[in-house]
Amino acid sequence: MADITAELTQDQLLQRLEGVARKAVRDVLPPADYTLRMINHSENTTYLVEGGGSRVIVRVHRTGYHTRNAINSELTWMKALREEAGVRTPEVIAGPDGLLIHHIKTDEVPGGRNCVFFEFLDGVEPDEENLLPSFPALGEVTAHMHRHSRGWVPPNGFQRFSWTLETSVGDQPHWGHWKDGLNLTPERIALFERLVETMDRRLKAFGTAPQLFGLVHADMRLANLLIDGAETRVIDFDDCGFSWYLWDFATALSFIEDRPDVPELTGAWLEGYRRIEPLSKEEEDEIPTFVLLRRLQLVAWIGSHKETDLAQEMGAEFTTGSCHLAEDYLGKFG
Repeated sequence: MADITAELTQDQLLQRLEGVARKAVRDVLPPADYTLRMINHSENTTYLVEGGGSRVIVRVHRTGYHTRNAINSELTWMKALREEAGVRTPEVIAGPDGLLIHHIKTDEVPGGRNCVFFEFLDGVEPDEENLLPSFPALGEVTAHMHRHSRGWVPPNGFQRFSWTLETSVGDQPHWGHWKDGLNLTPERIALFERLVETMDRRLKAFGTAPQLFGLVHADMRLANLLIDGAETRVIDFDDCGFSWYLWDFATALSFIEDRPDVPELTGAWLEGYRRIEPLSKEEEDEIPTFVLLRRLQLVAWIGSHKETDLAQEMGAEFTTGSCHLAEDYLGKFG
């Protein structure tokens, strides 16, 4: 059945998605007087659910992004990280039928949406005004995830996206093409085309050996990290998939790639990472390529998600800043 929400206004869409979330709560959670508050709307829409003496998260999946099998694969890796690598990820809450993924239909969304319930984890996001103290711990937890990934054998049928140049900024992008970004001119398009060509050349030389490329979180930005005392907790594995391990560092700088303290943040992350896993000088030298690859992917994301609060907050100025970063990068590597 076609997704009739595709032609709705943003307000109409959010109203219908909240209806799906409320029905999911009624179908899955024990009876109680619950309140729902939307906390994020991007690829999916997530809500904080409070009531019955507890707090949980419900995620309403968008259509056409991940299959049910891919969602189940995400949940499988999250559980393995928690049980085998000591990385604190949210536990998934099963329904009365024992299922972890619930396909919820309403009169206004007859095609239904997949929904998943997660435990609510305490913690606060890293302080964006003073990020340096949190980046060594971020490097450490990322290294623990990568160590697990390098030694883990996914079960049969495991299915997740691959994040490569082609699927990030090439001709098969998961998040739309960067040429549909905001505030682009012929000169800027030519600049970004040179950037893509240079990154492509360097990444082909860098390669995809098992030490360099594997299963990663793929969205280690500040909003997906929770600091609780000495523990760095990781949430939102919706984008996890196969990519270069350094992609996780690049995503940690999402939307802040042009901060003046990026060299210090990079050094702090590397210090923490190397406490757990080795990282060669050749890998360290290629970090700028991954940062620019992510940055251009975000230009595409903003262009294809204009309705979201984050895209509107970044706006056309994000493209302008990306041009400055691209010029600096090409001055060194182009």
